[in-house]
Amino acid sequence: MKKMINPIKFMNIALLAIAPCLAHAAGNYPDKAISIVVPYAAGGSTDLIGRALGESMGRYLKQTIVIENKPGAAGSMGAQEMVRARPDGYKLTLAPHGIFRQPYLQKTRYDPIKDLTYIASFSTYDFALVVDAKSQLKTVKEFVDYAKQHPDEISVGTPGRFTGNQMVMVELGNATGAKLTHVPYKGDAEAITALLGGHIKAAITTNSILPYMEAGTVRVLAVASKERLKAFDSVPTFTEAGYPVVIPSPLGLAGPKGMPSEIVEKLDAAVQAAVKDPVFLKAIGAYGIQTYYMNHTQYAEFAVKTFAEEKDIVGKMNENNK
Repeated sequence: MKKMINPIKFMNIALLAIAPCLAHAAGNYPDKAISIVVPYAAGGSTDLIGRALGESMGRYLKQTIVIENKPGAAGSMGAQEMVRARPDGYKLTLAPHGIFRQPYLQKTRYDPIKDLTYIASFSTYDFALVVDAKSQLKTVKEFVDYAKQHPDEISVGTPGRFTGNQMVMVELGNATGAKLTHVPYKGDAEAITALLGGHIKAAITTNSILPYMEAGTVRVLAVASKERLKAFDSVPTFTEAGYPVVIPSPLGLAGPKGMPSEIVEKLDAAVQAAVKDPVFLKAIGAYGIQTYYMNHTQYAEFAVKTFAEEKDIVGKMNENNK
């Protein structure tokens, strides 16, 4: 009878076998195109940020960076891709805050701490509560009062269940007692289309709403940031409006586990260069998006801390989804 091979031992042996090859490749990295998974649909704010980042990093690294849109699974499709990707730096993903939440919601193919290498964070989402410009609701107070007077009549669109957008809705409901009906979509673009089409009464989006606000087709009632944002200078924060809703959401770049330190450092340097690049800053500034840089060490520490905190947050959101 043949002796069974321990799969973990086999995987460790395999990693040891390819380690010298990866180390050699690190010195020439990158010598071909790099792909970055954007785990949301094309056209939304994450897609726009990802493309601007890819262009800036590509100039720094002197290599082509290809964007792959893979929406679904609350923004965790990229993290799932990393489980089966080679740790050679040619397949990366944007890492939204939701990847730390998803393992508490269902069985996932990835562990956010064991299966990913955190390279750097570069921006942070801002969440905005918006209504159609023709809506009778002019302020957050009017929105909350109407929702309380008409329980379950306010449908709120977001890019998906258990996203930071939904967390804004949950926290607003908890703070006010308003009953809000959640309608999940695959991205900001779909939620905004539904809002403008009259299919929902409100939406919680990221900064991709800014062009619609400037065009006068939507009204932004509040933003879930700590301080009033330059791009939304006429819009109060929820806190200013009297509701303690502050939801930060850094966005970063990650790769498969086991990436050589030399490659991680090169990519980290490229991200750091991007957040100082006038072209990148102009691109994201058009959508009022702020930079938020953490190097690979800081970002890895942030990942561990955030993953531990998400358990309680998920508990709140589960209550909302019942």
